[in-house]
Amino acid sequence: MKKLFVIASSLVAVMLALPAAAQFAKPEDAIKYRKASFTVMGAHFGRVGAMATGKVPFDAKAAAENADIAAAMSKLPWAAFTEGSDKGETRAKPEIWKDNAKFKEASDKMQAELSKLAVAAKAGNVDALKTAFGPAAASCKTCHDNFRKD
Repeated sequence: MKKLFVIASSLVAVMLALPAAAQFAKPEDAIKYRKASFTVMGAHFGRVGAMATGKVPFDAKAAAENADIAAAMSKLPWAAFTEGSDKGETRAKPEIWKDNAKFKEASDKMQAELSKLAVAAKAGNVDALKTAFGPAAASCKTCHDNFRKD
């Protein structure tokens, strides 16, 4: 049943992400949407990270569920980097709009690494989780370093 929920949630997330840009009547709406997406993704990624780093006991089921959610959420925020959403309450750096190809490359890399993490988490092996967590965390850090204000 959980697997069906994750699959259904992932499909809904993808369907919502595709027309997302059309949903933002104002730049503030796009900012709120991407902040919410990153918040949920970060919360679930953090739970996986706590297990991968030994801060909390490894729970194979929880690791797989949280990694799946983080991977699904990783597809959402990108459509919300719309024109005009570089102003207001945002930590997005201007480089996102100045060098969009580099930003897209970083976002694609992060999504790929979170997908690998989800696969590793399903193995039910903490060592596989640890191996996949490092590159996933590094891909997040790269984006934060290059495209997010402190």
